[in-house]
Amino acid sequence: MRAKLTYFALAAVLVVYFVLVGSRGVLLIKQGTAVTVPFGVAVLVLPFIGAWFLWHSTRFAHCASKLAQELEAEGGLPVDELKRTPGGRIDRDSADAVFAKRQAEAEQSPGDWRSWFRLAVAYHDARDTPRARKAMQRAIALHRAEQREPQPR
Repeated sequence: MRAKLTYFALAAVLVVYFVLVGSRGVLLIKQGTAVTVPFGVAVLVLPFIGAWFLWHSTRFAHCASKLAQELEAEGGLPVDELKRTPGGRIDRDSADAVFAKRQAEAEQSPGDWRSWFRLAVAYHDARDTPRARKAMQRAIALHRAEQREPQPR
């Protein structure tokens, strides 16, 4: 819950920032000189890029959260079997061992979103965020495809 509140607070701050930057862009365009108009247009583009990124990040987090809730209801969330250092950090060798197991699961069931979700968690635990994100995107895409398939009667 705390993470969600922090995320929404930061998102709200970003939206306020986008509005402020956008208003500066409009003011630059209103000045109407050969220098300020192109600069104002360039400044106006930044809030749109930021809003697009914020929207996609929020949508990704929401979809991943829904998958986690569904897996939890099924009893399929990955069990935390990682060893930790005395400081609480995940032991690298332990994370690598769990990762190998999760990767084998995903290779055995490449069309199962559940195995890709668990692989994404393993990537995250191994501190490989880009691959964790790609694995989670794959899980989300597979889940959507599964939802679109006609259900057998």
